[in-house]
Amino acid sequence: MKRLIAVAASVLAVASVLVGFQITGPASSGESASALSGSQFDAGNIIPDSEFYNGTGMNESQIQTFLNAQIGTCSSSSCLNVGRYSLNSHGADAMCSAIPGGGSMSAAQIIAQVGAACGINPKVIIVTLQKEQTLINGGIARNPSAAVLQRAMGYACPDSANGGCDPAYAGVGNQIYWASWQWKRYGNPAGTSNYFTWFAPGGNRNVQYSPNASCGTKSVYIQNKATAALYYYTPYTPNQAALNNLYGSGDGCSAYGNRNFWRLYNDWFGVSTADNPFGGIDAKQFGPGYVQVGGWAIDPNANTQTVQVQWYSDGKLLGTLPANASRPDVGRAYPGAGDNHGILSTLTVGGGTHTICAIGVNIGSGSNAQIGACQTVNVLSGTPFGGMNALSSSAGKITVNGWTIDPDTTAPVTVDVYVDDVLGSRSVANASRPDVGRSYLNYGDAHGIDTTFSASGGTHQVCAWALNAVGAGGNPLLGCQTVTVAATSPFGGSDVTVSGSTATVNGWTIDPDTANALQVKVAIDGVQVGTTTANASRPDVGRVYPSAGPNHGINAVYDLTPGTHTICTTAVNVGGGSDTALGCSTVTIGASSSPFGGMDAASPSAGRVQVNGWTIDPDQQTTALRVDTYLDGSGVASGPANATRADVARSYPAAGAAHGINQSFAARAGSHTVCSYAINVGAGKNVLLGCQVVTVG
Repeated sequence: MKRLIAVAASVLAVASVLVGFQITGPASSGESASALSGSQFDAGNIIPDSEFYNGTGMNESQIQTFLNAQIGTCSSSSCLNVGRYSLNSHGADAMCSAIPGGGSMSAAQIIAQVGAACGINPKVIIVTLQKEQTLINGGIARNPSAAVLQRAMGYACPDSANGGCDPAYAGVGNQIYWASWQWKRYGNPAGTSNYFTWFAPGGNRNVQYSPNASCGTKSVYIQNKATAALYYYTPYTPNQAALNNLYGSGDGCSAYGNRNFWRLYNDWFGVSTADNPFGGIDAKQFGPGYVQVGGWAIDPNANTQTVQVQWYSDGKLLGTLPANASRPDVGRAYPGAGDNHGILSTLTVGGGTHTICAIGVNIGSGSNAQIGACQTVNVLSGTPFGGMNALSSSAGKITVNGWTIDPDTTAPVTVDVYVDDVLGSRSVANASRPDVGRSYLNYGDAHGIDTTFSASGGTHQVCAWALNAVGAGGNPLLGCQTVTVAATSPFGGSDVTVSGSTATVNGWTIDPDTANALQVKVAIDGVQVGTTTANASRPDVGRVYPSAGPNHGINAVYDLTPGTHTICTTAVNVGGGSDTALGCSTVTIGASSSPFGGMDAASPSAGRVQVNGWTIDPDQQTTALRVDTYLDGSGVASGPANATRADVARSYPAAGAAHGINQSFAARAGSHTVCSYAINVGAGKNVLLGCQVVTVG
């Protein structure tokens, strides 16, 4: 069984600021390590501004109590819970207000005074003392050396100094003051120069994984000043190896400073996101080169106001759009907010696979926050694609049907048909093909090939080519078929459409010797997989061959494994003549992937939470997946996502409608975090559909 959330850790691992040694020790009584997962780490929002810059986040008494609980019994007089230290007096400046200082102060006094004067949360100072020099918890904390205390916050101790620090900033009081002063300076407050810009919030910034530049960088969208300050202080972001082993070591390119800050802060204090914007998004290709995005967003501090949403494609900002479309369902879930918080826009992204992310711009207290889960969308582009079939409609005539689309335009494509390597017809593929329109949303139905032209009697090789006219790409071969004009053998044609892992064989066939429906043999990758009766209604065939009637269509469905497959059809002859190959089509089934979908959560009544949404696994599209839902990290609901969702069926016709999430469970009053996971089947992995903060009355 695949696990969703890591079990509670029994040890609290701490690390040096960059890539140094690891020290482990038991969590103190009264404090337990939370079941954090590296997947929860947001490199662009390590801590909200409202948390980081809360200078009164703990008072002196609370700090002293915390230090006593964490450090325990000191083995000397140097521990932070019992030692006495000096703090120089400082006048007011743009970073901090005046501090009187003193010659024999407790660490709790210094932390509280500096935090209040500089507007830095004492919790931030405490966590930094631990992640830099392990002065709060563990063996070093219970008997710190003078050298460790001299560099308590790691301030003015650059990587290039190989462990050395500037003596002008040595000592517990100096280290706490100047580290806090520097965090404020990173924000370029009024009265200072605009010097610190390379990690400035509101854009994508390249952050190294390690002091070793060869380990590479990660493009991180920095969402707030606090996160930028942490990167200025420790300019590395954890790589995947460090996140995969959250309470231990990664690999040679792992740096742990900001990972450990985030982990320690959340294990000890947690971080409130109640003030941040929240909601959900979805994205799908809407047409040539652009994506339609939907969803909703609300800011809890201004729930009637419109949240501005920044849209990113592959880390690049595309623009900022308002979440002000009508969403009555959101209004019902959040009656105080009203309906007008929906997202409905289109983004121009170009062809290829894109990762679409949304950032809600905070109103009032709180921080900018990601709205829902990022979406991966494959936007078709390049060479036209499609299929063809050819037949001899009457003596001296050949008819070619099929379909083709140029992914760079909704306009119909010109098709050239060659008979025995000689141009026989040039036509525009604009005939109605609703089946194609259903498979390729927003391109429309008018992409069918329907051309009839003269040909001499006998057996001919008929090939159709789509002519690329817009954007990059070539002129692809849609298919070749052998057609016998005025023969007694069966004739007709076939083509294949693909939706997800399902290939549908279409076409038609008639034997001149009978009006009955023929048997059609289907072979996939050279192996016959059975026969199907060509008795589907094809009024177009009936109009061309009125004596045969319309019931000669081929319609067979096969679920295929990922990869490229060749599907061939053969009409079984009746009477004179012989079996006739109706054609072969090569199709590509996309690689197996993890489930996808979305969720939203609300409290429709006192004491209850309702979770809705949908999910599909590309490997088994018709299977109703199990969805596990967690309330504040504890499992509260598990069951199949099999509620009817007609909108999902319209977007994913091969999957059907039975993929909706409908879970309801009891919850105590207050603010809760609700997360839902789709349980993967086949290849891939379990997927987080989303997390939302819900206030239960």
